[in-house]
Amino acid sequence: MKLNLRNVEFSYASVPVLEDICLNIEDAQLVSIIGPNGVGKSTLIHCMNNILTPGKGTVLIDDTEVVNIGVKELAKQIGYVPYSAHNSFPLSVVDTVLMGRHPHNSWKTTKRDLQIVYETLGLLEIEHLAMRPFNELSAGQHQKVMLARGIAQEPKILLLDEPTANLDIRHQMEATRTLKELVDSRDMLIVMISHDLNLASTYSDNVIMMHEGRIFAVGTPSEVISEENLRMVYGVDSDIVDVKGRPHVILLDDKFDPKSYGEVKGHLSKGAS
Repeated sequence: MKLNLRNVEFSYASVPVLEDICLNIEDAQLVSIIGPNGVGKSTLIHCMNNILTPGKGTVLIDDTEVVNIGVKELAKQIGYVPYSAHNSFPLSVVDTVLMGRHPHNSWKTTKRDLQIVYETLGLLEIEHLAMRPFNELSAGQHQKVMLARGIAQEPKILLLDEPTANLDIRHQMEATRTLKELVDSRDMLIVMISHDLNLASTYSDNVIMMHEGRIFAVGTPSEVISEENLRMVYGVDSDIVDVKGRPHVILLDDKFDPKSYGEVKGHLSKGAS
């Protein structure tokens, strides 16, 4: 599979958001898009799946422009999981995840559809939520259900906008590890936006770093996540250490010195039960 962007540009009204984006992403891999807020990461993903149409340039899947692919056919090839689910529809979790099967059937749910849904719920360890109303779940559970819906869609390419948002650190690791395993087991191309540099570094095959609406750097985590690049793009100082062959970011704040504030203030203790 191939996802190609050729000289893509996009503006909201007269404000440029993406400028001269050129990318070639091929084969099954996990790719993380990183960069500060407001640099166009979500807009880039929306152009990839034809939610937004670039003002200039083209987006192609396997050499076919996405604008020339029908909605249902495109949904068989590209799945999309948004940043967070704001919907509060009273469907059960099973019915919510079943919505991801729509590109593969007409109006009738098959046994195969249900099998895929329950397998996906098991994959994300949320099968116990199957009959719970979606609108009664926590924010973290919402996120996992929406991720399950995208996986159940069985696309060749899965686009994710901060898939670990609202998850605690253990579930962040588990969810991202699951995505990496899907790349290998299902031969999928997964592109995700991430604000967690260490999570992106640990699990990604390649990284795209954005800055001011442009591609600043692309390559492996070791090639992209460097002290110099973080200083240029994020405006922060850091130490980069090697952990199992991957860069691990330790942020430095030279403007804050705990010693200058004297002794620790206040008192905190566990109260009697």
